[in-house]
Amino acid sequence: MVEQPDRVRTVSKRSPTAKNPLGKSPRSVAGQVFVLQVVVVVLLVLGAILALVLESRHASDAEARNRSVAVAETFAHSPGLLEALKSPSPTTVLQPLTEETRRHAGVDFVVVMDTHGIRYTHPLPDRIGKQFVGTIGPSLAGQVYTESVHGPLGHEVQAVVPVKAPDGSVVGLVSAGLKVKNVASAGNRQLPVILGTGAAALAVATTGTALVARRLKRQTRGLGPAEMTRMYEHHNAVLHAVREGVVIVGQDKRLLLANDEARELLGLPADAEGRCLDELRGLDPDTEELLLSGRVATDEVHRATGRLLVVNQRPTDRHGGSMGTVATIRDSTELLALAGKAEVAGNRLALLYEAGIGIGTSLDVVRTAEELAQLAVPGFADFVTVDLADPVLHGDEPTGTRLDLRRVAVNGIQQDHPFYPRGKLIDFVPSSPQAQGFGSGRSQVVPDLSVARGWQAQDPEWTRRIVDHGVHSLLTIPVTARGIILGVANFWRSQKPGPFDDGDRSLGEELVARAAVSIDNARRYTREHAMAVTLQRSLLPRALPEQSALDVAHRYLPAQSGVSGDWFDVIPLPGSRVALVVGDVVGHGLHAAATMGRLRTAVHNFSTLDLPPDELLGHLDELVNRIDQEESDSGTGTGVTGATCLYAIYDPISRLCTIATAGHPVPALVGLDGGVVFPELPVGPPLGVGGMPFETAQVRLAEGTQIVLYTDGLIEERTRDFDVGMELLREALSHRGRQPEENCRAVLDALLPDRPQDDVALLIAKTRVLDADRIAEREVPSDPAAVADVRAWITTTLDRWGLADLVFGTELVLSELVTNAIRYGSPPVRVRLLRDRSLICEVADGSSTSPHLKYAATTDEGGRGLFLVAQLTERWGTRYTSQGKIIWAEQPLPAASGGPDGKEGGTRPPAAGPAVSPPPA
Repeated sequence: MVEQPDRVRTVSKRSPTAKNPLGKSPRSVAGQVFVLQVVVVVLLVLGAILALVLESRHASDAEARNRSVAVAETFAHSPGLLEALKSPSPTTVLQPLTEETRRHAGVDFVVVMDTHGIRYTHPLPDRIGKQFVGTIGPSLAGQVYTESVHGPLGHEVQAVVPVKAPDGSVVGLVSAGLKVKNVASAGNRQLPVILGTGAAALAVATTGTALVARRLKRQTRGLGPAEMTRMYEHHNAVLHAVREGVVIVGQDKRLLLANDEARELLGLPADAEGRCLDELRGLDPDTEELLLSGRVATDEVHRATGRLLVVNQRPTDRHGGSMGTVATIRDSTELLALAGKAEVAGNRLALLYEAGIGIGTSLDVVRTAEELAQLAVPGFADFVTVDLADPVLHGDEPTGTRLDLRRVAVNGIQQDHPFYPRGKLIDFVPSSPQAQGFGSGRSQVVPDLSVARGWQAQDPEWTRRIVDHGVHSLLTIPVTARGIILGVANFWRSQKPGPFDDGDRSLGEELVARAAVSIDNARRYTREHAMAVTLQRSLLPRALPEQSALDVAHRYLPAQSGVSGDWFDVIPLPGSRVALVVGDVVGHGLHAAATMGRLRTAVHNFSTLDLPPDELLGHLDELVNRIDQEESDSGTGTGVTGATCLYAIYDPISRLCTIATAGHPVPALVGLDGGVVFPELPVGPPLGVGGMPFETAQVRLAEGTQIVLYTDGLIEERTRDFDVGMELLREALSHRGRQPEENCRAVLDALLPDRPQDDVALLIAKTRVLDADRIAEREVPSDPAAVADVRAWITTTLDRWGLADLVFGTELVLSELVTNAIRYGSPPVRVRLLRDRSLICEVADGSSTSPHLKYAATTDEGGRGLFLVAQLTERWGTRYTSQGKIIWAEQPLPAASGGPDGKEGGTRPPAAGPAVSPPPA
């Protein structure tokens, strides 16, 4: 503070002695401002004078035109003008009038002329009778026309007005005008005012300059221009020499200052200073937001122009005002390089994480390979192809020495690629990277495919197309799991300029290793699934037995996720009857399939006893309970978790269908008219629950009715309710005239999803009726003598059927059976012959006592009857009814006789009628 006065005095001593009137050097800021103000005042005065002159000239011209038009129009419409123009001497009449009008109106001339422009009047008499100088065309057309011309009086502004007759025609012209120099204007009177104002402004400028000079001297602490210049040069040198960017932003968000370092770091254009920040292109958005916000920032990191910048920002007003901000910026490119490496490592970890959750989502070999190809594009490679050995696709391990790999996945950044398509079997040559990687188990890198001769030897045409497509680098990695090479994964680059390096190789090997485990799991699952399906199909009927009661179509579809315990069966029964069975074991896998096989075998065994449906399900329920108990005792914990079954017996003679269900969905009955009925059946518990008896229901079916049996996998689906599935089944079956095979296709198309989660068994049987002419029956009196009548009746019936060759054996069989029924049974006794695929003999009585086959000794007199029956027939047996029992025996028909579908008989065409009729009382 003490040195400042001396510093001021020193500066004043150095200042030059030659001074202007203000006492300042011409180089001082105040002097320069004064000179500038003088120049501005002079320019303003000159501009005002010029504007005054131009305005005066314009006003004079406008006033001359307006006055000329007014005088000319007034004279043209004056009374008596038309009569004067028609007089013999218009000049004599009009010349005095025009001169008087000119003097009073203050114009220089008033000229009256004819339509040819010949003057009648003029201030100069020698001009009368001569041609008018000016344009008369627009006025002859009825318009008022003004113009500036050089006429007899000099430079004139004149107006030409037409004189019109009452009919509107132009009969003459009137022109009035003024000389431009005679037009008065107020501009000359304003010139002293302008000059006086300029002088006053110059005086004010002189006074202001003196005041500014004094203020500048006080603010600069006595520094003169030289010192100010030297201080600016030092400031500029320091500002642009430091290795740190400096940016000053005003409160109006304009860039006030940016040194060279800031321009380079931020990529600012040369004309950036003075412009608003939001107008600058190329400025990083985050950095722009910081500079515009004006907030305080300390060591904030921003990216800009490929660099990592550290920014500090403070307000220029230390008291917290809003004058602007100053920001310092320093380059931290080395940190950016480290951040780039960290980002690459993070991207690789993210890719591996995505591989962990995105590869192996399904137990499907091809789908797993596709997931690998989809994951690696575009983060790791531009194109990915996966080739696996053919046995892997079927669940087996690769065998043999031939390198035949099938392409199972192709994915890339473009759909149109030059690679081999999916499904192609490729025999890689030994020099190819794929063959070398498959043979050695090590990954292969080809940096430049355009010069890789070993790879090009695979297929010159295809490899040329790949190179022409822009693909330049290849990384081939064997797909290895548990020491077994399953195939190769190929990663290709086209858009990324650099080839694959060691870092890419390690990342690719990690990706493929994870995918290889999933592919191997899928392969092993495929093998086990195929084995389970094979086992299950071996347990299901391979071919349906021949029978005449039903026309049967069936479908069995295993689930995609694994086999389960669904099954169906068609079992011929004595008396031309047929049993229909459909069942479902809860669960999937080999255990469910094996349990299904046990239950199916049990149903076959129980059906040979010719049990009613409710009794058969009761025995099956006991079997399931026993299986559960045995496996629970053994500690395996793999008992039957649940099973359902539906058993139905159809009789083609009575058209009765007897049905019992153990927790299974009810069947659908389709009539000839396409109507679908779901009969009401007694609800039975699933097998293994126990504690409740099963009940049967009987429905009488019209001939041609279709019985639709199915498992719950057909109608139950996660995306729809059970009722919706039943309604879809009804709609799929509601069509007239379809055969069972057509209905099978329609039902599966309508109800099955693309990838069913449960097995589906579908059985559709169309009913037939045994013709009446193939049935013969009669009652037999309880008298041994009636056996002779039975033999005669047999002979007559078989002769009528063309089965005379079977008369002898049939007489022996029925004689023995009828005799036993009369002797050991109870009335009523009935005999029935059925001509179906075999000749069936039935003897019914009211007793429930069943005969037994025994071997009589040589000394026994009896006991050989059933033995003879067994020897003479193909098979025989007993079945029980609510009225007693039936002993039956079957004999094969001679080859020459007509079968059930032959010309001699067969099933009748279906008759129209209801699908279901009530059972007999």
